[in-house]
Amino acid sequence: MSAYDQTFGPLLVGTLFNTYLYGIVTHQFASYYRASFNDRLAVKCVVAFLLVLDTFHSVAVVYMAWVYMVTNHANPTVLQFSVWPYPFTPIGTAISAFVTHLFLGDSIYRLTHNKVLFGVIITMALLTFGLGMANGVKAWIIHMNAGMPRINSLAIPWLSMQVIVDMFSTVTLSIIFAREKTGMPTTDSVLRRLIRGAIQTGLFGSIFALGYLITFVLLPEANFYGMFAIPIGRIYSNTLLDTLLVREKLKMEMTHNMFEETSWMMGWIPTTKELRPPTSTPKSSTPCMTAWAL
Repeated sequence: MSAYDQTFGPLLVGTLFNTYLYGIVTHQFASYYRASFNDRLAVKCVVAFLLVLDTFHSVAVVYMAWVYMVTNHANPTVLQFSVWPYPFTPIGTAISAFVTHLFLGDSIYRLTHNKVLFGVIITMALLTFGLGMANGVKAWIIHMNAGMPRINSLAIPWLSMQVIVDMFSTVTLSIIFAREKTGMPTTDSVLRRLIRGAIQTGLFGSIFALGYLITFVLLPEANFYGMFAIPIGRIYSNTLLDTLLVREKLKMEMTHNMFEETSWMMGWIPTTKELRPPTSTPKSSTPCMTAWAL
């Protein structure tokens, strides 16, 4: 085995996979803006912010790979030091995760109007965000790759909390949507799509966070954790955008009014006078409408 297999190798794999995911996410960004959804300004700002963050981080990671593998190809000792995009990765991940958690928390609140549940999600999201930022700042200060195990006291609770928030939000949304099933093929098909979006939003982020945590704790001398750490921010963007873009398919399965009401219930589009919460809605009507009573 080459001396670089556990150092340059994982960094290269993480960079290539991140670039691949960025290509997918860029296509999703383009599809979102091309679809011209009548979304709330807050939703549009979230999408625009993630586009800027993903672009910045992806370019920075390619720069890091260039510094390690081209500029210093004959100087393996360069791996003793962290090029700035590496310690920035936890910061970028914490921001992406926080934005996604806020988005999911807002959707849950609009469906349930449960302030306690919303408060629990936001509190956990803020705690996770703070731990992630502290993790990145400390890694930046240490600067030496050999000293990274010193941040275990922050990395372990940060990544553990990230998995907990992901899974809690996913399970909550899935339960909300599952309770709305009516037995009508069209309505239940829409709900299955929404449940799938909720599950993949939390599941894929959790898988990469767990991979990041396990490899960081068990293999601190190698860079295997980079394979999970570098692309995890794109995972959050990909799943969140997929949740928004699923409406392109929902349009074909729902009437215009049902589509508008469902989009409003999810908090995607702004409130209008024509779209008010119904006082009583039969079980066979729009998906999620009975969530007002939860």
